[in-house]
Amino acid sequence: MSTALQILGITSPIYLAIALGYVVTRFGVFGRADMRLFGRFTLNIALPALLFHTFSSRNFEDIFNPNYIGAYALSTLIMVAISMVWARRVLNQQRTASSIFAMGTSCPNSGFVGYPLMLITLGPETAGIALALNMLVENLLIIPLLLAFAESGATQARWQAILRHTVRGLLRNPMIWSIAAGFGFAVSGWSLPEPIGRTVQIFSSASAALSLFVIGGSLVGLRLSGLRQMIASIALGKLVIHPIIMALTLTYLFTIESSALNEAAMLVCAMPMMGIYTALAQRYGHEDMGAAASLVTTVLSFFTISALLWAIRI
Repeated sequence: MSTALQILGITSPIYLAIALGYVVTRFGVFGRADMRLFGRFTLNIALPALLFHTFSSRNFEDIFNPNYIGAYALSTLIMVAISMVWARRVLNQQRTASSIFAMGTSCPNSGFVGYPLMLITLGPETAGIALALNMLVENLLIIPLLLAFAESGATQARWQAILRHTVRGLLRNPMIWSIAAGFGFAVSGWSLPEPIGRTVQIFSSASAALSLFVIGGSLVGLRLSGLRQMIASIALGKLVIHPIIMALTLTYLFTIESSALNEAAMLVCAMPMMGIYTALAQRYGHEDMGAAASLVTTVLSFFTISALLWAIRI
């Protein structure tokens, strides 16, 4: 009983914060346009500040964990491959729809849900390092790969043009620049002047609460469509199959010495899909699927994450 209460003590604040965002948006205290504004602030200011602070305030050897990166990259690529095959062969979807499907099953919400949960569960040091390594894999490998697949199915452009488009997107991503700058400071041993360092820390501390608030507000107005098989498959893949693949990867292929980082790797794979999933699905004409899958997966994740924490901690 005490273990169950401890787990509820971990997960309840996360989902209460999400619920608060939903309620205040649903009753008009804030509008959906406000949530988009808060989301842009989180993605472009707060999370980059957090990533830079995580890297720049530690030694490079303490941050860079090849086994964590390898396990996360491999398990996610396996999830992508399974999802693409399932969407094409079983659900009879074209390449673009299959890519959006795979994005839903394999791209977790590391920043908006994962970081706050790991912050409560594992503490700020582990949460910050795990977030930074997750963002590295997601933004340099998984998301560009899936966007390239989606773009190749939506246009007749040559692969060189698709590659240029993908690279330009990476170069405009502030999280990539914050990771690169943080790595530079970690390797060189530099440190920011104290007033600037404290300013970065102030903005980084805003990311956890605001990101959960934005997730809740963004759920207002989303409706379930008739794509039940697609939505059920995405939810099953993201919340159940992805963490199982990670568990197998950690058991047989990669060993992460830190038990906290080991737990972080399991938790992040059990997160609902990334916060910008609905917007990316909309870009390729699959907004109904993206919105419905995001709503269902976020709601169900309360139960699946609680179950995973119980399984890890018993």
